[in-house]
Amino acid sequence: MADETIAHAIMTRLSPEEGLTTIELKSNFLAGVSDGELIAAATVFKKGQSLVIGDCLVTDNKGKNICRVSATFLLLRKNLN
Repeated sequence: MADETIAHAIMTRLSPEEGLTTIELKSNFLAGVSDGELIAAATVFKKGQSLVIGDCLVTDNKGKNICRVSATFLLLRKNLN
C-alpha cells in the first residue's frame, strides 16, 4: 500500500518519457491493526537525476500512526530515438 502510494506521488512529478521502479523500501511498523480503514499519505522528498526518494505515513481511520515507510525509486527514461 505504501509503496504504491509513494509511486503515485512521484508520478505527479514525472515527464511523459520517464517511468520508475522501486529499488529500496524501509518500513517502520508502529502499531498493529485488527479492523477499520487505513489511510496512506505520501510525499516526494527529493527527485534527482536518476533516483527519487519518497516517504509515506499510514494511519488508521482514528489518526493513529500505523506504519512509516521510506522508499527509493530508480528513474527509467524511454529511448526516443
